[in-house]
Amino acid sequence: MNIHSSKIECVDEPLVLGTDPIPAKYYYDADWYELERKAVWMRSWLNVGHVCELPEPGSFIRRELEFAHASVLIMRGKDGEIRAFHNTCTHRGTQLTDAACGKQNTFSCPYHMWTFGTDGALISAPDFERFYTTKEAQALKPVPVDVCAGLIFLCFEPQQPLREYLGSMAEKLEQVPLARATTYQEYHYDIDANWKLTYDNFQENYHLRFVHPRTAGAGGFGEGNQFGYPSHFSINGIHRTQTIWTHPAPEVPPAMSTMFMRGVPRLMADGLMDLPFPREYFALFPNLFLLCNPGQHFLHTVLPLGPEKSRGVIRLYWVGDDETASTRYFREASMQTARDVHSEDVDIIRAGQRGISSGAIEHIHFQEKEVLCRHLIEVVVEKVAEYQAEVGTG
Repeated sequence: MNIHSSKIECVDEPLVLGTDPIPAKYYYDADWYELERKAVWMRSWLNVGHVCELPEPGSFIRRELEFAHASVLIMRGKDGEIRAFHNTCTHRGTQLTDAACGKQNTFSCPYHMWTFGTDGALISAPDFERFYTTKEAQALKPVPVDVCAGLIFLCFEPQQPLREYLGSMAEKLEQVPLARATTYQEYHYDIDANWKLTYDNFQENYHLRFVHPRTAGAGGFGEGNQFGYPSHFSINGIHRTQTIWTHPAPEVPPAMSTMFMRGVPRLMADGLMDLPFPREYFALFPNLFLLCNPGQHFLHTVLPLGPEKSRGVIRLYWVGDDETASTRYFREASMQTARDVHSEDVDIIRAGQRGISSGAIEHIHFQEKEVLCRHLIEVVVEKVAEYQAEVGTG
């Protein structure tokens, strides 16, 4: 490629990345996936949770990251600091826990009872004097972790600090009230599709009128914008944003209107009716989407499980508990709406993967309104090229 997509900072210039077709092999080839795994996934800061999941010392969450063959414990120590460690006993490698989350002050290996603290230090081990090593040398292996706007990120092989990695996006994230979130709802899905193909579905609105006429039709498109294209987009280095187009006179279904009106009193009380980026959609490289509007803080991440398989996590973050029946109704209905919309995407994404994997087409063609999709793959290609140059395999 003749341009460096990761160096670009631009707004509403749809042809800035060119119009070249994209090799289809990037979406199924096993050798290419292995390069991505090393060049992108092991070196990128990835969102793995939110500070509300670690409310007090001893709180922990476990994350399985298949691309790294790793199980990671993220925990809050006695000093209040958040740390991350491989969920691996330093004696014989046995995983310390299979609990998804919880609270405890120590972690004991079920095999030989080596016991570790929330700071990763080895506290005790039976007959340790016979091992001819030190407790300091046998502490849990740490994983670099950091926080921005309440979001917890980790990176196995960081090339730069988190804030430098996020660039101008860090300041934008800190302007939304996501850091104040105290609870969330989520659901996971596994899909037979490459992570980029899955991710791309949520970066373009070209499909809205055809795939989501019922769930997204009310405010998604209309006269003058029949495909519901975003009104603005920007490229911010390796990251990007787009602004959702606002219909001047949307036809809101009664059920959706009822849902929103039930949530308005709580939104007003929480100061969430006037947000700095109510229609802006953040796409953080490589795999995170974030939309913070008055109705919900919507977060979606996609992780690779292989060349043709990926896992998504969709979360809605909230401030405060469900104090009234109306608040509970609004939140449950919001999640159900998100699931309804997503259910319409799944079969289409799978069908796309089957077609690409067949080898029937050699290239993918992005039109100018799919610039976010083009930007993602071009940054991936650059990261792979940089990695190959570094290790001498280009």
